[in-house]
Amino acid sequence: MDTPSRRAFLKALSASSLAATMSGAPRAFGNEIVVHPKASADCCILLWMAGGMAAPETFDPKGYRPFEQGLPVEKILSTFPAIDTAVDGLQISAGLEEIAKVMDRGTVIRSHVQPDLGSILHSRHQYHWHTGYVPPQTVAAPHIGAWMAKVLGPRNPVMPAFINIGQRLEGIGESEELKAFTTGGFFGAEFGPFNLPYPDEAARSVRPPQGMDAGRFGNRYKAYRKLVDANPHRDFMSDYQQESMLRSLENAHRLLGSREKEAFDLEREPQAIRDAYGEGRFGRGCLLARRLAESGARFIEVTTEYIPFIHWDTHEKGHETVARLKQEIDRPIARLIRDLEERGMLDRTLVIIATEFSRDMMIEGVPGSLAQDQSLAKSDTLERPEHYGLHRHFTGGSSVVMFGGGVKKGHIHGATADERPLVAVKDPVTIPDLHATIFTAMGISPQSVYDIEKRPFYATEDGKGKAVRSIFA
Repeated sequence: MDTPSRRAFLKALSASSLAATMSGAPRAFGNEIVVHPKASADCCILLWMAGGMAAPETFDPKGYRPFEQGLPVEKILSTFPAIDTAVDGLQISAGLEEIAKVMDRGTVIRSHVQPDLGSILHSRHQYHWHTGYVPPQTVAAPHIGAWMAKVLGPRNPVMPAFINIGQRLEGIGESEELKAFTTGGFFGAEFGPFNLPYPDEAARSVRPPQGMDAGRFGNRYKAYRKLVDANPHRDFMSDYQQESMLRSLENAHRLLGSREKEAFDLEREPQAIRDAYGEGRFGRGCLLARRLAESGARFIEVTTEYIPFIHWDTHEKGHETVARLKQEIDRPIARLIRDLEERGMLDRTLVIIATEFSRDMMIEGVPGSLAQDQSLAKSDTLERPEHYGLHRHFTGGSSVVMFGGGVKKGHIHGATADERPLVAVKDPVTIPDLHATIFTAMGISPQSVYDIEKRPFYATEDGKGKAVRSIFA
């Protein structure tokens, strides 16, 4: 739906993207000395539940009520019963039985909160979560993966440091908004993501185009380099941004001729392993993430893919859709954790399950919000099965799960209320503080800062993010 707020958002994002390409090289701001913490993780894998995963239906179950026609909506908190996990006293939602078996390897944060941005567009909240900044900005804010690529550099100089798996950026709704944060931002193209929308086709992405051998591909790159160098005007990009784009091409060309490109080929995995991850795009994405982490990628995002009104964007048929999604994510996530553990990688790999906000059947945003109600279920009583589930966008309390990377095992941080409104009531964790926690695990100071257009730009907004130290072992 094309609303005035969305059009304004797109216009502002286009301006910020242009500002990024026009800007010069980011430099350390002033004379500030930033001391980076000791890293507890070398690699980060973000498992992104795109579209708004409801915490009461997944990692923070509440009172369960089965479907019953005429039931008051106010009585429905969860549409799945709770199940026990490998951790005494920790329950999660039915349908996640395999993840339940590995919860003793990680921490669940049940008090993640997001601001009410007024117009609750998924793309605005996803931009905020992935960059730490509320859009629009006067420059293109880098994705957290780009921060890791820039500050830490690659783990393996041949492998892309930042890889994005499972999200199409063309041919779907809100694609321009997704492109706005799936980027290296002002850091430049070399720190942006290597995009792999279809995991099964990843091997094809590291081969020369059909009918062109590696030598011819290399010659074409050299010709492009000469063309750029010969441009006397450089009207549309700063020298830094042009050089960054060329370095990204150099990196791609180097990968093309390396043995590391085999990591992109899922056919090299034994059939039994491929079967364990399942045939779905998300499951194959998790398997690909494990292979890329083994080969030296720094930051990998695997998404269930955001498409308006599809997957976790459950405006109707919530219960039915979430039941399907659980089947798609349960085995792959648990298998990924076990595989990393069996390979001795989990201790140094931070795996995160997260989403842009939670959901509630009655409240849009937070209690008292003036945000427009976007749910298709308008009745105060439950009349049809397609309205059984949590539909409205709820920012008052969501869940994040972290495995490995130095976090505590079998730990619960924070809590939400047991009765509606299900807001965080204990140890809330904001986006700046969550990012500070992630950056700290990776050995990056949350106060890292660069000079962009003569003003400081921090890893966490205004450098104020504070790591949640209590979740670390």
